[in-house]
Amino acid sequence: MVPPVAVSPLIKTARWSALLLGAIYGKQRFDYLKPIAEEERRVEEAEKKAREEQERIYKQLSEGNAESYTALFFPFHANIFTYFCFFFCLCSKL
Repeated sequence: MVPPVAVSPLIKTARWSALLLGAIYGKQRFDYLKPIAEEERRVEEAEKKAREEQERIYKQLSEGNAESYTALFFPFHANIFTYFCFFFCLCSKL
């Protein structure tokens, strides 16, 4: 077997320097991209909730249940102003 070749100290230093610089760059890049990815996940979650709500409404309207229709247009958290606006809009179309 052939004995290993002695590597120059300059080459060893260059290799270790490149490894350390790559690790530092990777950490900086990760810290830069992390908030962007979190924002994208937050927006995607909000869009998913909106999409699921639309699908739920579509399903309730397609079933034609009177109870679900009432629950859809008269939720418990609605106040008197909401009812007034709803009936005003309903009457104005007649």
